[in-house]
Amino acid sequence: MKRLLSEPRPGWKQKIEEQGLVFSTTTMPDGHKIEYWHEGAYYEFTMDEVEALEATAEEMHKMCLEAAKFLATGAMGTLGIGPQALELAAESLQAGDLDVYGRFDVIYDGQGGPAKMLEYNADTPTGLIEAAVAQWFWLQDVFPDKDQWNGIHEALIRQWKKFQYRTGMSTLHIAHSEAEESGEDWMTAAYMRDVASQAGWTTIGINMSDIGWDPNLNRFVDLDNFMISTIFKLYPWELMMKEPFGHRLLQRAHNPRWVEPAWKMLLSNKALLAALWHLYPDHPNLLPAYLNEPGPLKEWVAKPLHGREGDNIRLHADGIALEQPGGYGREGWCYQQYHPLPDFDGNHPVLGLWVVDGESVGCGIRESDGPITDYFCRFVPNTIDAPAPLSAQASSNKAGIAL
Repeated sequence: MKRLLSEPRPGWKQKIEEQGLVFSTTTMPDGHKIEYWHEGAYYEFTMDEVEALEATAEEMHKMCLEAAKFLATGAMGTLGIGPQALELAAESLQAGDLDVYGRFDVIYDGQGGPAKMLEYNADTPTGLIEAAVAQWFWLQDVFPDKDQWNGIHEALIRQWKKFQYRTGMSTLHIAHSEAEESGEDWMTAAYMRDVASQAGWTTIGINMSDIGWDPNLNRFVDLDNFMISTIFKLYPWELMMKEPFGHRLLQRAHNPRWVEPAWKMLLSNKALLAALWHLYPDHPNLLPAYLNEPGPLKEWVAKPLHGREGDNIRLHADGIALEQPGGYGREGWCYQQYHPLPDFDGNHPVLGLWVVDGESVGCGIRESDGPITDYFCRFVPNTIDAPAPLSAQASSNKAGIAL
């Protein structure tokens, strides 16, 4: 893997906004602006690297499913979600409730060593617009004859088709929280609505706060009092369980099919890292991790069980002592072995390996200036050092996205 410089396209900002990436610019308190999308560079993989990392992601997904079964027993406590939520997650896992997607965050430096898993964003992963769409259009403009590690869009359509076939349902509600103000959640939900529509679903958008409960139907309903039968929600399960209607979620017989399903609470929780190390000690793709305390670790990163975007992370290593602000931590902590991020001339990348239905389908790369990938990181596109497959050269599926 190499980091190579590239000339940004004229009018690049308008291009990415037209493709749905409307949340690239962050205005800081002092007035200066930071851009999330960065095409002044790109990362290039070899095909051998991609194939090896794909195999790693798929193996890790299988290991995570085993770890979820272990966590569902309560062997590591209630994971900060409480006994009722843990029981709901266990029932959902036992029932085999269908899921759609997830994103592994891994460390990889391209120097021949194994990738190291940092976490699994398996309940509400964002980053789809930039990984599935914006970087694909960048490739067509800049390197149309090259390949890219990116089959995310097509995989999502396939999975939504499979979901429809398996359930026999045809109407899908898609919900996000309007409390997120950057537009990322809104556009991610809009994109998921688009791929589901391409898969044949009739889709209905709704805010999480507009989901109601009809006591006569004994069901969740939308603003038109239409019963919700299947719903994609970009909102964490652990927060749903704390809402006033949270106790209704325990009545599985009266609930819609939730995507992602309740068992994803077990995979999005940082306790997963400790469970994996317990089940697969010394696995080459894992970092040692322990629940509640560092254990034998001398250098560690403390992660709140429900944390996001680097919030509240504490880093303790030789010459480094950092603590990020945020509102997490009361639910408990997981301590993971500190592993420095790769350094490409002061740029520190983390690979986001996208998994759909257990299959590795693409990669999105975020890089930071410091040791923690936070809100101010940059998304950098990727290429593969190989010619574009003929099917990709002829495809225009993504060009039909109507965000």
